Amino acid sequence: MAFAEYDVVIQRDAMSVYNFLLDARNLPSWREDVRSVELASGAAGAKGAVYRQTLTGPGGRPVAADLEITEARPGAEIQYQVLMGPARPHGGYYLSTEGQSTRVRFALRYEPKGLLVRVKSVFRCRLKAEVVQLERLKTVLEDMPAAE
Repeated sequence: MAFAEYDVVIQRDAMSVYNFLLDARNLPSWREDVRSVELASGAAGAKGAVYRQTLTGPGGRPVAADLEITEARPGAEIQYQVLMGPARPHGGYYLSTEGQSTRVRFALRYEPKGLLVRVKSVFRCRLKAEVVQLERLKTVLEDMPAAE
């Protein structure tokens, strides 16, 4: 199994961070390879909601990578599963309050199958590159005006 995690402390309250992350349509603002996201089915931000996501794939081509929210605990945790695409990782955001700030941990795991098991290190590197984008999330959220 390939696994990667990363965490940052964001100068925002947990519910503000949670609500931003829960709306998968915000992904293009901080995840580099996400081109677009739209709600495909279910209630936005609820367990079972499916989002149609388009990523930048090899050679810059668009790749479908729909995802489903599999767990949503307000202010604490969001988990999702990628349903289609070349890789189908499971991911999660785990939040904890630290004073006026929020620690966010982003974890991804992927179980390569068949011949892909031999190149597990490639997937590990890719997952690591994804989770460190939390630094971009921190910048986006801290640059936004604070909610009144």
